[in-house]
Amino acid sequence: MAGQEAADPQGATSPYRDAPSDPAQGAAASTPPGEDPHEQGRHAQNSHGQNPPERNPHGQNAHGQTPPADDPYGQRPHRQEYGKGASGPRDPRPEPQPQPQPQSPPHEERGRHTSEGQLPPLPPIPAHGSGWMPGTPDGGEVLGSFVSTPPRGTPLEAAGHPGDEDSVGMRIPMPAQTGPEADRLRYVGAATRRIARGLDLDEILLGLCRSAVPAFADAILVYLRDPLPVGDERPSGPLRLRLRRADGGLDGPDPAGDAPVGAVPLVPALEPAYASETIGVLLDGPLAEVLRGVRPVFAESPRAADALAELLGNPASPLPTGRRALLAPLRGRRRVIGAAVLLRRPDRPAFEADDLLVAAQLATHTALGVDKAVLYGREAYIADALQREMLPDSLPQPTGVHLASRYLPAAESARVGGDWYDAIPLPGSRVALVVGDVMGHSMTSAAIMGQLRTTVQTLAGLDLAPQEVLYHLDEQAQRLGQDRMATCVYAVYDPIAHRMVVANAGHPPPVLLHADGLAEVLRVPPGAPIGVGGVPFEAVELPAPAGATLLLYTDGLVESRSRDVWGGIELLRERLHDAATVLSPPPLEPLCDEVLEILGPGDRDDDIALLAARFAGIAPSDVAYWFLEPQAQTAGRARRLVRQALRRWDLEDQVDAAELLVSEIVTNAVRYAERPITLRLLRTDVLRCEVGDDAPLLPRMRHAAPEEEGGRGLYLVNRMAQRWGATRLGAGKVVWFELPII
Repeated sequence: MAGQEAADPQGATSPYRDAPSDPAQGAAASTPPGEDPHEQGRHAQNSHGQNPPERNPHGQNAHGQTPPADDPYGQRPHRQEYGKGASGPRDPRPEPQPQPQPQSPPHEERGRHTSEGQLPPLPPIPAHGSGWMPGTPDGGEVLGSFVSTPPRGTPLEAAGHPGDEDSVGMRIPMPAQTGPEADRLRYVGAATRRIARGLDLDEILLGLCRSAVPAFADAILVYLRDPLPVGDERPSGPLRLRLRRADGGLDGPDPAGDAPVGAVPLVPALEPAYASETIGVLLDGPLAEVLRGVRPVFAESPRAADALAELLGNPASPLPTGRRALLAPLRGRRRVIGAAVLLRRPDRPAFEADDLLVAAQLATHTALGVDKAVLYGREAYIADALQREMLPDSLPQPTGVHLASRYLPAAESARVGGDWYDAIPLPGSRVALVVGDVMGHSMTSAAIMGQLRTTVQTLAGLDLAPQEVLYHLDEQAQRLGQDRMATCVYAVYDPIAHRMVVANAGHPPPVLLHADGLAEVLRVPPGAPIGVGGVPFEAVELPAPAGATLLLYTDGLVESRSRDVWGGIELLRERLHDAATVLSPPPLEPLCDEVLEILGPGDRDDDIALLAARFAGIAPSDVAYWFLEPQAQTAGRARRLVRQALRRWDLEDQVDAAELLVSEIVTNAVRYAERPITLRLLRTDVLRCEVGDDAPLLPRMRHAAPEEEGGRGLYLVNRMAQRWGATRLGAGKVVWFELPII
């Protein structure tokens, strides 16, 4: 045995040749030398309770016949019919003659047998002169953890191997293998799993570097194409590479402590400018030739050494050459996407020819991972852009109310969902507050959410009642499809009347935080979800006192795996009360952050949309309201009323401009109105004037010709007012303008 091991150039037997095919075959491994292993079973009984016949010294059985080589007891049982005993009739067919079996060497025979049901213990991973190191410095996967193979039928967890999520049942038993080839296979398996673990570009490159250093190399440089091609698009322009990640002895001796004390850096520290700049690959240069060759190469040929020097930029200090430097192209989707450089120190054995296969596997899996990460990054960007476009960029700041909002996706890997919020200014200084939730977290849910949000904005522009808005929204959801389900709460706040009208469609109820710190869950009829069809909706009118805060939210804020909806609503109410105890009323933006803190680490099961509205209202002393008959002298009366109101508010500087613009709008309303028109002035941070009539046709600005007598009223309004607009009502319209208060 010792002589056989000494003759093996690798210091170990072949892992494929000596691997046992069945653990039960290892009975001879425990037999002492010089003792016949078959003698141990001489006195053992067979399956019929009979002792086996003894062999004579000449190797013949009890019948005087020489047994075949594969019959250890010197007898072969007769062929029997199914269900017959040993005394049954014999098979009339002639029994095949046994073929002589080749004799195996003693060492191979002993290596094939072990004790029953137990694999032989494996020695620690030998270096075998290949420069392999047994583990990684960060405590990750080591080669030694992939050596042993569990017995047949052992569960994954019991065998010490982490079970994959997609694995079902038992691990397929494999014979234990040792030697450098088996070590390489185990290393490649561990490294590819670590590389495939990443989902973005940085994680994949980090997995490659952590797998390669120091188990396979002492340093690694990873270059990627700049810019990286996405999907099936064909890159345009010359090939340019950028250093994306480096690991190992680049800034000093090996951090694992394997290099000698005082050793110089393996590769000199790269200048920041060099690391940030791209490297142009010459079309007919040595680097382009190596990259087109697909396979990794050693830097022992002049062409490969020139390619490595072109890639590394010809540093001043000498680089590892020969078989201590390895250049592996990274190719994905049949095109070059980068290159990896693997280096070893002089005090470590050089790379072997078989290490080129290992480097090729690492490069292939890294290239596939990079391609996957680029595709995922583009899909995530599209999803984020779609979600941003579906939600408002910024909330309006209507008169008499302050708004704040939050949106959180369900997870970083699924940043799209069906939750939305909106604030829509309405005629009469009112504002519509909307929060909705489309079921699901997919791109389809986000697309449906965008259509429903647009529908709500259109219906709100018609100044419909909240219950009518939900009714028409339900009809629109049914037109989109059968399974288009959503929930929605729609509230209209009137800052002059200090009232709000709320309608609900299967959504969690709003919470009102009063100025005194009392958090109240509003009693709103729940209604049916949007998309059910044929279900009426009901609206309720509630007081909205100044200083109170209304919170509209989706169920992702209050519902999780650990609590139900009503438990989450109670927790939200308590959190609002605690926030108001510290400072009342609490600022809106910190209040939204405080509300989101009720979410635990595992509570992000759904998207979250939050809309907070702080009611300020408009005092009655800052409002002036009149009804005017549609007569010829109405414009003059409107000018006098505006003059008196502005003098009472000490706005003398705005009298002339306000009189002129009110006269133009009232004159146009008198021409088409059949019922009394309304005139209202509001004093807030601006002066706002609103003129309403029953004519549904909205006015539009036009440029009058020099010979025309009319058509210049809205032109004056557009030039003199800070803002102006026209909004259609349920019965008529409102034309308004704003002037700054100096």
